[in-house]
Amino acid sequence: MDEEITIIDTNTRNEKLKNFFINNKKNLLIGTSILLILIIGYFSYDAFKKKEKFNLAKKFNLTTINFKPEEPENTVKNLINIVKENDVTYSPLALYFLIDNNLVKDLEEINVLFDELISKTNLEKEIKNLNIYKKGLFNSNFVSENELLKILNPIINSESIWKSHSLYLVAEYFYSKGEKQKAKEFFNQILALPQANNEIKLASKKRLNRDLSE
Repeated sequence: MDEEITIIDTNTRNEKLKNFFINNKKNLLIGTSILLILIIGYFSYDAFKKKEKFNLAKKFNLTTINFKPEEPENTVKNLINIVKENDVTYSPLALYFLIDNNLVKDLEEINVLFDELISKTNLEKEIKNLNIYKKGLFNSNFVSENELLKILNPIINSESIWKSHSLYLVAEYFYSKGEKQKAKEFFNQILALPQANNEIKLASKKRLNRDLSE
């Protein structure tokens, strides 16, 4: 008797399952098609991005390898275009190459390229902060104290690993201007930081003891 009931229950479940597929055949086909399209789209996009990355890497490498100081025009053009691609790897490298080789003379143009990295490129948080610091470092010989602080404040007002570097840059900026009291305040902020870079902290102590101890 129990076996007969089991057989009947099994047949009933099978019949219900069969009817479910028959009644929902259209919806199941649509759902399966959408799923396949999404899977194909995902892998196609992934392959496209990998190819795009490969092409950008190739363009960067060829541009820098073929760089001739006496004929910088094509190098500058290609590297600026790479910066504007907003790639997390090659856009920063392109800008650094431009700066290290002094290929762009216009300060404003360099700042526009820095802003391209900082505002439009999907960099990790601390890589973004590094580029803010580099922008401050680049501008420190040209801008006023208010402009320098405006650039660096996002780091100075955070807990970034680049905070002590930024404070040191501002402290040295004031020291170079002969504003010793302001410099001293920023050096002391570094010493008060629990997570300050050890080399930065040591350099700050030396500056305070040697030049600002009065």
